[in-house]
Amino acid sequence: MAQGVAARRAALAVLGQVLGARRLLADVLADAAGPLADLAAEDRARAQRLALATLRRLEPADTVLAPLLRKPPPAMLRNLLRLAVVELAERPADAHGIVNAAVAIARGNRATAAQAGFVNAVLRRVAEMEAPLAALPPQRLPPWLRTPLRSTWGRAAVAGIEAAHAAGAPLDLTPRDPAQAAEWAERLGADLLPTGSLRLAAAGQVSALAGYDGGDWWVQDAAAAIPARLLAPAPGERVLDLCAAPGGKTMQLAAAGARVTALDISAARMARVAENLARTGLAADCVAADALVWEPAQPFDAVLLDAPCSATGTIRRHPDLPFVKDAAGIADLAALQARLIDRALAWLRPGGRLVFCTCSILPEEGEGQLAAALARHPLEVEVEDAMPPGADPAWRAKGGGLRLRPDMWADRGGMDGFFMVRLRRRA
Repeated sequence: MAQGVAARRAALAVLGQVLGARRLLADVLADAAGPLADLAAEDRARAQRLALATLRRLEPADTVLAPLLRKPPPAMLRNLLRLAVVELAERPADAHGIVNAAVAIARGNRATAAQAGFVNAVLRRVAEMEAPLAALPPQRLPPWLRTPLRSTWGRAAVAGIEAAHAAGAPLDLTPRDPAQAAEWAERLGADLLPTGSLRLAAAGQVSALAGYDGGDWWVQDAAAAIPARLLAPAPGERVLDLCAAPGGKTMQLAAAGARVTALDISAARMARVAENLARTGLAADCVAADALVWEPAQPFDAVLLDAPCSATGTIRRHPDLPFVKDAAGIADLAALQARLIDRALAWLRPGGRLVFCTCSILPEEGEGQLAAALARHPLEVEVEDAMPPGADPAWRAKGGGLRLRPDMWADRGGMDGFFMVRLRRRA
């Protein structure tokens, strides 16, 4: 059997689940009976890496394949060719092994066995090309997302966003003690970003990095770390982290000395938050409950609401999202966000503050939510023109708050897309 067949076959199965069954990649990877379940750790990591790379470059791969195909092949065969084209573009020196592995996969499946020679012929022609994907534009967003983004941000911004998606994302870390950020940056060989996050271009196995076992930092995108800094909790303040999982913001708030209540509807996800708190030596009151029915015993000094959203700001980390989601659920998510904002405001003491944020690049989940909240609460709420340390003035959003996009910080490796704003309940 050609070397690496197991990992490639698993990656092919993952693509089938995402593109065919429209399952989220995270769900496929976590499935105890899924394609990666029985793989050795090295093959599992390789399969995941191959699937991610292919999802990021499906359209360019199809462009390369189009003149070599007389008609569209069946889905499994097409995905096998896409997988191999992306791998050939990334590792041309291993062309012989990549082609042989693809042929072995085709031959080993009853549905594609008769096409093994065809796979061999097509991929050998691709292997003869010099940098087959290099000159092609990055993969475009689907129309349901691309059209409103172009209308809102313009062609150049959308082109930058798509380029950021194709590039993927580096590993960002949040240090438990911000005062030690420079020390940890030097120790890990990381870049210290202006907002205080650490960025590693190539980290390898995260749990093997210095400081992991001691809980000195946690993985968190640089943009995702900004809302807690925008809230700026003071030691001893009672703070609610609403929709808290996976817990990065909870740990930031606790590390700042706040008395934190972390609430999420998922008990399993809250268990993960508790594990992360234990690893980092931080404390919070973890509550698994539905925020639409839960009631606190007393008001909070501050609330951080990272509301459920389309997650369209995280596509550079989750390239499966454009293939699995569509615009159908956006209106329902926006309605839920509005309800959560109203509940969070009601739980604040007079003079208390709320940071509302979403990891979305759609204005109806950000700027539109802010405008609607102010219209619903014209006498109760005001926007605070606050800028967290290291924030770029160009991030200021019209109407208040901060708008972050994946094409920002392009020279540093980009960032997730976010909207965030700090509101104060008038005394």
